[in-house]
Amino acid sequence: MREKNMLQILKDSNYTVVLSGAGLMVESGYPLLRDGKESYEIEEKYGYSFEEIFSSAFYSARKEVFFRFYKEFILKAMEVPPGEGFYALKKLQDHGLIDSIITRRIAGLEERAGCRNVLNMKGTVYDNECPSCGRKYSAEYMKAAKGVPLCEKCMVSIRPQVCLFGEMINNAVMTKAAEEVEKAEVLLVLGANLTTPLCSQLLQYYNGSNLILVTEGEHYSDQRADIVIYGSSTAFLADMVSEYEKQNKTEIGERK
Repeated sequence: MREKNMLQILKDSNYTVVLSGAGLMVESGYPLLRDGKESYEIEEKYGYSFEEIFSSAFYSARKEVFFRFYKEFILKAMEVPPGEGFYALKKLQDHGLIDSIITRRIAGLEERAGCRNVLNMKGTVYDNECPSCGRKYSAEYMKAAKGVPLCEKCMVSIRPQVCLFGEMINNAVMTKAAEEVEKAEVLLVLGANLTTPLCSQLLQYYNGSNLILVTEGEHYSDQRADIVIYGSSTAFLADMVSEYEKQNKTEIGERK
C-alpha cells in the first residue's frame, strides 16, 4: 500500500526533484572519506584530516601530497561502480517520474548510471582543466600521471574542477539549484537528513507540499518533512520501479 501511495504522488507531480545524499553512495559500497573508517587511515598515513588535505589551502601549498592523496583515495574510489539505487533512479527518470537530480557528491555516480539533468553542485572528478589554457583532461589522465598532473601544453598543474574545502560553490550553480527546487512540486530527499548542507542550503526555496524524506535513522529534523520513510534509499527506489512496472503491465493487459 505504501508503494502505491508514494508512486501516485510521483505520478501526480508535474515536476519532481531529487536531492541525492551520501546514503545512496554508502549503499553502493562507496567509502565515506570524511566520516568513515577511511578517515582514520587518511590521517594516519598523511598526518592530516580529510578536510585539511582536501582543501584549497593545501592544494595551493602542497600539490605533490595533495595529488598523491587524490589519486590514492579520491580517484581510487571511482573504481566502485554505481549501486542498484542509482540505476533505479535512472529507470524512474525513464518512466517520467523524476525531472532533475541535485547532489553535492563529486563521484558522478548518477551520470555513470545513465541519469540525466544532474546538477553536481561541487563538480565531479571527471572535469579537470588547465588553469592557464583551459584544456580539459580526463580522470584517467589524472590517475595515470606521475606525481602532479601537468598540462601537456603549458606544463602547469591541472586543476580538478571540484569545490574543495574552503571554497564557495559557484554562484551560477547555486542559483540553478535554487531554481530547480523552487519549481518542484515534489522534493525527494534520499540518504540525507534535513540539516546536511545539501538540504539546509536549498529547502528554503521549496514551496511545494510533498517533501519526502527517505533516510536510515531518525533525526530531530525529520519533522520538517511531509512524509518520512525510514530505511534504505536503494530499497525505496527499487520498490517504486517495481510498483510502476507492475501497474504499467496491468494497464497494458487491460487495454488488450
